[in-house]
Amino acid sequence: MPRFTHPTEVAVLQTEVVIIGAGAAGLMCAFTAAARGRRVLLLDHANKAGKKILMSGGGRCNFTNLYTEPANFLSGNPHFCKSALARYTQWDFIDLVSRHGIPYHEKKLGQLFCDNKASDILGMLIDECQQAGVDLRLDTAVQCIDKTEIGFCLQSDAGELHCQSLVIATGGLSIPTLGASGFGYQVARQFGHTVLPTRAGLVPFTVTDPSLKAMCEALSGTSVEDCQVTCNGQSFRENILFTHRGLSGPAILQISSYWQPGDVVEIDLLPHLDLPTWLDEQRHERPNTELKTLLGELFTRKMATLLAEHWFESRPLKQYGKAELEAIAERLARWQLVPAGTEGYRTAEVTLGGVDTREVSSKTMESQKVAGLYFVGEVLDVTGHLGGFNFQWAWASGYAAAQHV
Repeated sequence: MPRFTHPTEVAVLQTEVVIIGAGAAGLMCAFTAAARGRRVLLLDHANKAGKKILMSGGGRCNFTNLYTEPANFLSGNPHFCKSALARYTQWDFIDLVSRHGIPYHEKKLGQLFCDNKASDILGMLIDECQQAGVDLRLDTAVQCIDKTEIGFCLQSDAGELHCQSLVIATGGLSIPTLGASGFGYQVARQFGHTVLPTRAGLVPFTVTDPSLKAMCEALSGTSVEDCQVTCNGQSFRENILFTHRGLSGPAILQISSYWQPGDVVEIDLLPHLDLPTWLDEQRHERPNTELKTLLGELFTRKMATLLAEHWFESRPLKQYGKAELEAIAERLARWQLVPAGTEGYRTAEVTLGGVDTREVSSKTMESQKVAGLYFVGEVLDVTGHLGGFNFQWAWASGYAAAQHV
């Protein structure tokens, strides 16, 4: 990985574009703007660019999704994302990846991952920045920003910076151990922007109900491969994972973005089965089989035993009436729980809410309140589903701003 400049002396620097935040959106914006001939200074307070890229997708970076469309995004202004997503698509980014010879594969549901490591994607972005002449400075925090007649004046660890265009690509609050902060929201408020309430998204649930907590702890690490999870009219069908603290897994992370404290979450543990019919058939075909033994064919043996102990009284199937089997099927298909909360920003993949997009141009990402000020990526109130959609928003919004800075 090439090394870039670290600040050693205080100076006054004039440039055309300053981008704060060397994550996915900031890197994309930087090399795209520089390729247009703009002089670009990219700053990050961290000691390394793209830290979130490196840890994403289990270290393999789920860099986009084949099925990206506006319906995969949450926002208080749902039409906002359409323009940028249409002008820089998943196919455009896939073409960039292919040009760099990075091997990748579709894991499932259109999710594209690197065959090797996430550092392939970060290395590609850094290479593009180098080739385009981007000045990337790490370990460089910005203390204050003022508007000037011709642009902006920034006080930073690299000295006083003057620029015509300023891009805020600082991300959200998720995973503070990687350097996440509310800096972008502070800048937005400073210049009169509305910042919509933020909360953790794509995040595991925690539980405190004693019996449920005991079950989750006992099943920690157990995955149920095909579940349908529903809340507030939204449903996702994917696997769930029991943890010591509660519930996780793709279906849970997805629904967490639609959940509010106190809401009921409903889980169908066996959406692929017509359970009432199947149970009745089993009762006739295998009348002496115990319920927990039968459930052990659908779940792990440990989970089947716990379900039989906590939810049902396990008896030979011939001892159940049809109504009792229907009640068992109903419980498995409509398991309802009220999470105590979520694990919060500590483990959340994204931040919901952020800079109100009604005050930002959907074509250029420029502030409608302050000329020359741009917002890209997660700092905006645009949040994608799990599966590469948030990266695609970073690429698309960064590219959109880069055409105009």
